[in-house]
Amino acid sequence: MKTSLLGSIAGMLCAASMALAAMDPIVIKGSKFFNEKTGDQFFFKGVAYQPRTGLSSSDPDPLADTAGCKRDVEAFKDLGLNSIRVYEVDYNNNHDECMKALEDAGIYVVLDMPSPKYSINRSQPYWDHDLMSHWAAKVDAFTKYGNQVVAWIAGNEVANDVDTTPSAAFVKAAVRDMKAYLRSKGLETPVGYADNDDMEIRMNLINYFNCGDEETRADFYGINIYRWCGDETDFQTSGYADVTKNMTDYSIPSLLTEFGCNINRPRTFPEVKSLYGSDMGGTFSGGIMYEFTEEDNKYGIVKVSYGDSKYEKTGDYDGFKKAMAAAKPQGVKMSSYKPQSKDSTCPKASSSWKVSPDALPPTPSAERCQCMLDSLGCTFKNIDLSASEGKAVGEAVGNICGLTSCAEVAYDTSKGEYGNYVACDSNQRAAWIVNKNYVNQKYAKCEIDGADTVAVKAPKVKDDSVCLTKKDDIGSVGTPSSNVGSGSGDDKDAEDDDSADDSGDSNDDSASQDDDNSTSGAASAAATAFVKLLAAAAVAHYLF
Repeated sequence: MKTSLLGSIAGMLCAASMALAAMDPIVIKGSKFFNEKTGDQFFFKGVAYQPRTGLSSSDPDPLADTAGCKRDVEAFKDLGLNSIRVYEVDYNNNHDECMKALEDAGIYVVLDMPSPKYSINRSQPYWDHDLMSHWAAKVDAFTKYGNQVVAWIAGNEVANDVDTTPSAAFVKAAVRDMKAYLRSKGLETPVGYADNDDMEIRMNLINYFNCGDEETRADFYGINIYRWCGDETDFQTSGYADVTKNMTDYSIPSLLTEFGCNINRPRTFPEVKSLYGSDMGGTFSGGIMYEFTEEDNKYGIVKVSYGDSKYEKTGDYDGFKKAMAAAKPQGVKMSSYKPQSKDSTCPKASSSWKVSPDALPPTPSAERCQCMLDSLGCTFKNIDLSASEGKAVGEAVGNICGLTSCAEVAYDTSKGEYGNYVACDSNQRAAWIVNKNYVNQKYAKCEIDGADTVAVKAPKVKDDSVCLTKKDDIGSVGTPSSNVGSGSGDDKDAEDDDSADDSGDSNDDSASQDDDNSTSGAASAAATAFVKLLAAAAVAHYLF
């Protein structure tokens, strides 16, 4: 009886899993999405879906709010949608009922990998094991829904001005690693990026995420755009024509990952006609209107509350429904479509684009970082530092790296230089710096004011060079400093000669007192720039 019962349960679970993965696969060919089963081109007709009103916790998850989800699915069907974009979910929750309701309505889901707690900081960017493990857990939680998760977004408006362009390198590294992680799970779900349509850095971002090796490129590119404001604006005057022109010869799919200016309400969404018509339909794969629910920022088309089955339409609802009802894009058949576009040329590092095309940050490796910690002769008694310890350490590392090279835990995106332990978390990197200070003092004193440290007489690892052969978090073995580059080589002939000379080389002499310093001045400057960020992070945010 036990065997029979277990077999029945297994059969039901298998059937449920198959049902949840029953939607037609959406695939990419060239610069377009297609329904693999029918061969028809696929256009996203979606809304941003992140209800926040009535939320009782700090972790919003609309796909776990069964009552709210089933309530909203009815509106999705009424609007003629085929997709939603969800920014935040809690991977510990159960999402089966909501995902099944969405599947029954023919709704695909675009999920953002980051969350506010676990995202690449645009001002102090890093890509480490902690971040990747949380993103991977989210992927794991949604793999059972198969084709219904149609795409992942690895970054939303991360680099949003010239000063934050270094963050693009870390987002691209995340794209590379999460694509590899998905493949390791037997999934080919595309991973993309969504930008903020900043005119100064827009083209560099567009080109950067579509250049280099296929393994490092984004699979699709999203643009969050709010230029078309009301009926008095048109395709030309709104700037939509310029945006479309920029993407005309792009070799991967592009879509509007957010749109819907709210200056004039109720909104009538005149841009929808261009998006799905002859103006843009040949270039863009549809879009995601921002947003479904009315929140404090006043973009919603319905008013709802968490856990409540009722909803109230705002004045924008009917305007959006009418616009979407008229949207009938004329796509091409996958069998007859012949992609002609070429991959983009990587932008050259300059004063307005502080990213070298030649290398990416390394893939995170918990094994490598633990090995490094095990090699230290001076470290923290507890690697999980308190807030007060973090502040003290943040101030100390700034002083230490002003006197010695910290290149092993530092980076300079302008030059494509990434230390071997740059993908370790902030506490681990700080421990490396503290040990470097200990070594420079001839092992005389293992102390940092305000933090508990300990001298290790016999470290477990005698030579940290063995750490560089440890597996990364995807399971690959190799030296982290020999990253896969993102450059195509074509950029060397670019006309922009404004190299990254303004990126901090004035601090080259900061490592002059390092007894064993054999690094270049550029690496020393990179280390100094890194430590300024490290210390600022510790003092302002207690990130250690």
